[in-house]
Formats: sequence, C-alpha cells, structure tokens
Amino acid sequence: MSISADQKSAGPEANPKTANLKIPGNRIDTLRPDAPELAQPGPWDVGVQTLHLMDPWRPDVVNSTSELQFSPRNLTLEVWYPAQLSAGQERGEAYHTVLRDGKTPIVLHGKAVREAQPAAEMFPLVILTHGYPGNRFLMAHLGENLASKGHVVVSIDHTDSTYSDLSVFSSTLYNRPLDQLFVLQEITRLGEQGSLFSNLADTDRVALIGYSMGGYGVLNNLGAGFSDAAVFSPVAPPFELLKQRAHSNPEYPASLDRRIKAAMAIAPWGMNYGLWEQQAFASIQTPLFLMGGTLDEVAGYENGARAIYQNAINTTRHLLTFENANHNVAAPMPAPLEAWADPEDFRHYADPVWDTVRMNNILQHFATAFLALHLKGDQEMAAYLDASFKGFKESGKAGLKLE
Repeated sequence: MSISADQKSAGPEANPKTANLKIPGNRIDTLRPDAPELAQPGPWDVGVQTLHLMDPWRPDVVNSTSELQFSPRNLTLEVWYPAQLSAGQERGEAYHTVLRDGKTPIVLHGKAVREAQPAAEMFPLVILTHGYPGNRFLMAHLGENLASKGHVVVSIDHTDSTYSDLSVFSSTLYNRPLDQLFVLQEITRLGEQGSLFSNLADTDRVALIGYSMGGYGVLNNLGAGFSDAAVFSPVAPPFELLKQRAHSNPEYPASLDRRIKAAMAIAPWGMNYGLWEQQAFASIQTPLFLMGGTLDEVAGYENGARAIYQNAINTTRHLLTFENANHNVAAPMPAPLEAWADPEDFRHYADPVWDTVRMNNILQHFATAFLALHLKGDQEMAAYLDASFKGFKESGKAGLKLE
C-alpha cells in the first residue's frame, strides 16, 4: 500500500513502535460508503475546546486506608459544539493524546475547529463517558458527529481511569457516576456565569452516553442502584462508599438528576459481576438505548446488556445486538495505526469480527435518531428506531438485531 505525503501523520518520528512505518492520519470522522443514513454529518460546523474542572471535596479512594481521606478531584473535558466559522477559518483539528499504553504519543484528526465561535442558539447537552481504561478522545468520532447535528457534547477524562493515570479499580467504581453528575452540575453553573456554555448548552435537556464502565455509571445515574453485594465486594471502595448509590439506600433516589432525558449504555459493565440485582432496573424511567455484542467477554451479553434490557420494564428501551461482536462494540474509535505494532494495543480498540468504522457509523446513526426524538421532540426520528432498520442499505443490516 502506498501512502502519499499529505497523508502522513505529524506524529513523533522517534516512536520505536512506528519507526519503520509511514503513518497516515488517524481519522476519527470516516464514513463508509454503506454507512446508514443518519451517520452523515449534520449542517453545523463544529468547534472544540478543552476545559478543566475541579471538585474541591471528594472522598479520595486511592489514599483512604486506615481512615477516609478527602481531596480535590480534577477532571479534564473535551467540548464539541455547533460553531460559526469566520471567513477563511479552515476546518480540521489535530487531537494530541496517547495510545492505550499511556505513553506513546498519537495524533487524531477530525473536522472540528479549535476555539471556534459558538453558534448563537441553545442546544441539548450530551455527556460522553469512556471505559476503563480510556480517555476523552475514545469516542471523539461521536462527539464531532453529534455536535454537527446541534448538540453540545462534553467528553470526560475520568481521573484514575485514563490511559495516563490508571489507578485502583475501586476508584472507578466509586467515582464514575459521581463524575457524570458533577460535570452536569458544573456545566450548569458555568452557563450561569457567562462562560462558553451561556446561551449555548441547555442543561434541562441532557443525555448520557457511556461505554463499558461509562455505561455502568450511566445506569446508576438513571436509577439502577447497586446491590448490597457490590457494596461489600472485595473490589469495592473502602468504608462502604458504594452504599451512597445502592438500591437499598432510601436516600439514593433523591440523588438522581431528572434533567437527564435520555441515555445510551454501550456494553455496560457490572451486571455480569453482580453489581445489580435484576429488580434495580425496574426503577429506570428514562428512555434507554442499549448496545451489546453476543460474544462480549468483559461485560457479558445474556447476563449483561440483554439482561438489563429485559429487566428495565418501566421505560422506553431499545437493544441493538451485534452478532459475534466482543466488548469493543460501536463506541471505540478506529485503532490508531500506532496500535497496529502491538497486538495488545490493537485489541484494545478493535473487534475480531466487526469493522470499527462500520460500528462507529451505526452508533452515529442510532444516536442521532434517539437523541433527536428524546431531546428535541422530533417524532419523525421514531421510524429509525424500530426493527425495519430505516436508513440502512440492505447489506448494511447484516449481523444486527434491533429490539
């Protein structure tokens, strides 16, 4: 395969993993010719900014041993939003980040424009939340795509859970749902103080989209309280911290934020490890779109996404099944070319059976319809959410099941 000079990445030349490779740009915005209809970008140009938040007083799971410690918790966000470009402003953003190994620099390429002027309208807020490990760029393809369709999309770097700062799993178990709620609260506060979000992000119309551990947090924020077994499990955070978010805690329902109007949980982790009792999902009343692969070895399928779908009996819900897909279903961006030099790095992003770009396009399609219906009230989108697979070419439905 020959690669033209203008395809080469600006990535580091001294990277030993790629010293003998010509690296094309790692695109996050690729559309296959057979992509379903609603995967196409929307009418808006896309701006992007990086934001740093701090929760000043959060239980410090990592350093709490003999007694419970508290410390500030810092979170970095990538924010995509509908933008108005000035004359001569060129589209295209290079996202500088790292590979799964936490140290190999990589550059991702999309269509957004750094620090672009926001559009003069109010748009629903979408919060993206990655897996363990991951980072705020893992679903950058979805962030740019949804922003082009009139959403403000905020993607979180979950401290102790990213490629660069991976720490004890108990911190992720405790902090994941709290990070999601904190970000919603802070975006609201910043909007009231004349920031980027003033007259831009409508925090009364909110959706959560989570992959793997992100999905775990999403489900808890919809009303699926954790089991008592989870509170006392060997991997649980100390001092019974999960009890705050447990189904048996009478104070837990009051913590739910009713501004969350829709949610998507992609290969959500935890049901297969007893983090929930089945009856917990009956408490969910927010419209929910689940995705899973039938061969998911991490989060399970029959005892994972499918079990959640079957037990969330009191809400509008959908389950999209990818036959023979493993855990890396739909959400992760295509494996950067740097990852091809190491099987472990590559497996973190890719699926053994499914093409990642195809899965990304399918997610973009269904997220577009689901969010337009539940955040914008566009009733025409309901036709894209039934088993007819409206918007798909005939061959594009292969391997998919929508319930």
